[in-house]
Amino acid sequence: MSGPVGAGGGPQPPPRPADNGPAMAPGPAPLLEIADLRVTFATEEGVARAVDGVDLVVRSGETVGLVGESGCGKSVTALAVLRLVEHPGHIAHGSRVRFEGRDLLALAERDIRAVRGNHLGLIFQEPASALNPVLTIGSQIAEVIRAHQHATRSEARWRAIEMLRAVGIPDAEKRAGHYPHQLSGGMRQRALIAIALACRPHLLIADEPTTALDVTIQAEILELLDGLQRSLGMAVLLITHNLGLVAERTRRVYVMYGGQIVEEAPTDALFAAPAHPYTRGLMAAVPRLDSPRERLAAIPGQVPPATAWPPACRFHPRCPLAFERCTTEMPPLLAAGEARKARCWLANSRTVGRADERTDAPTQAGLREPGGQGS
Repeated sequence: MSGPVGAGGGPQPPPRPADNGPAMAPGPAPLLEIADLRVTFATEEGVARAVDGVDLVVRSGETVGLVGESGCGKSVTALAVLRLVEHPGHIAHGSRVRFEGRDLLALAERDIRAVRGNHLGLIFQEPASALNPVLTIGSQIAEVIRAHQHATRSEARWRAIEMLRAVGIPDAEKRAGHYPHQLSGGMRQRALIAIALACRPHLLIADEPTTALDVTIQAEILELLDGLQRSLGMAVLLITHNLGLVAERTRRVYVMYGGQIVEEAPTDALFAAPAHPYTRGLMAAVPRLDSPRERLAAIPGQVPPATAWPPACRFHPRCPLAFERCTTEMPPLLAAGEARKARCWLANSRTVGRADERTDAPTQAGLREPGGQGS
């Protein structure tokens, strides 16, 4: 059985099947299709509707962004896809998550475990909490390989070392015997990537893959992911709050707020003309290289708790364009141009406007990619 691609000269992965080639919209069947996903948590304050009716599609070979502030439901969406939502969380009846034509929510536990970590990989947000502190890095990678690839112990260890080389960890054989606390933050992040990619998944969900890393290490990690994506032919769902990262590395974007998708669009179209006031607010808060240094704009208020979403439009208490209908009626996702939608009553209005007609909203070229914290 061939090992993963290795920077140190390890075996190259076999080519991916034809249906994992470059995405073509809207033709190919979705690799991942989420429909009406709802996740609730029972709390002392009431029921928290962390994810409330999310629809999302990822096609083979493409990179899709999922952006929004902390507390909007991005990470819970990722956990729900892999059925990792723990008590008191609950994935509501009627939610649908189809991956490679199979309904993941209907699979038996044994069957979902065969998918999780094998065909569908996840980079967790916090390496320090995601890695087992009492197991070596090499053994944690080898465990995944043995579970899904039926490799022998020695073969799994060899492939784990090759995987560490593939993610750019020097002296991989020695590092395989180290524990998480013996590695730097950047190396722990690379180790998480190695675990997620050990079985060459068809889809990688990367939840804030550069959390708490300095800018130089961020760039190295992102370049690493790009190279591995090209080598393995996989699709990527990139979860982040960093719009600069989204502008550079995704083909399509979903913007999430209040547990809902509030805008979806091709990346170029989103940055040229955001159709939702929340998206425009996010863009206005990003530092720019092509404008004088000024105080950054901020969206007033904060994301409300999931136990107390505002009625009707969930963004209306913070929205500068809100009017009476926004406070009484929940907008659906409305068509806002070619291949794009927005959950706003003004989606087809020029009131929201084009980015190139405003001086306060960044364009794709003007975005700077600042370091940031996890969501």
